[in-house]
Amino acid sequence: MPRRSLIPGLGLIYSLYTRRLKGQVDGKNHPRHIGLILDGNRRWAKQRALESSSHGHRAGADKIHEFLTWCDDLGVEVVTLYLLSTDNITGRDKAELDALCDIIESLADQLSRFRNWRVQHVGHRDDLPDGLLGQLDAATARTENNSGLHVNLAVGYGGRQEITQAVRRLVDAHHQQGGDLEGLAETVSVESIAQHLYTGGQPDLDLVIRTSGEQRLSDFMIWQAAHSEFYFVEALGPDLREVDFLRAMRDYGRRARRFGH
Repeated sequence: MPRRSLIPGLGLIYSLYTRRLKGQVDGKNHPRHIGLILDGNRRWAKQRALESSSHGHRAGADKIHEFLTWCDDLGVEVVTLYLLSTDNITGRDKAELDALCDIIESLADQLSRFRNWRVQHVGHRDDLPDGLLGQLDAATARTENNSGLHVNLAVGYGGRQEITQAVRRLVDAHHQQGGDLEGLAETVSVESIAQHLYTGGQPDLDLVIRTSGEQRLSDFMIWQAAHSEFYFVEALGPDLREVDFLRAMRDYGRRARRFGH
């Protein structure tokens, strides 16, 4: 039997408010690239006395699908999802990490078969399980010719590690071209390092949204977020609502971006 709202008419009020927010963001300046840190999945499961944190991670994965649809419908070009950090790999319980990897595998497969989205893995490969890498690679290959919303799956990702690897790739490319040490310094620039990041060729992050009330980057795209706007939501990850997203878009449209000035 479907659950009824405890407050009569609440569903109608929510629907009308959502419509109003859509009207307020329609035609306004929208971010091209959004980063999402969907935090609070474990707390969500704990608050509900669920058997394990994997229930929260699954609920969070379901919310991600909704979030991407909201972004796509609004015309956002790129979304980067922070799914598994390098710190998570070393700091999480093995059973929880295995369950989380299974959830990410399923999410990558589902997203690669939805609409015309292009899925790309961004992150360090060496410490990821073979099964997870296989699914990420398959999702990337399956969607490489798609032209819709570009979805970056940040798995095994760390911002400082990404910059370190980008510099190493830059140095290696210089060496492969026969360059010497004297000429190396001349090749190092903001533009050349950016080209060797996981997101090379993509626009930098315009907006970073983080749930659960936490207000920190947690090593998420520290290069790409240098001039980003930030929007923090009190709701735990699985409880993120479309109105929260639309409020973030409204807030972004009202800001005067100064790019460090």
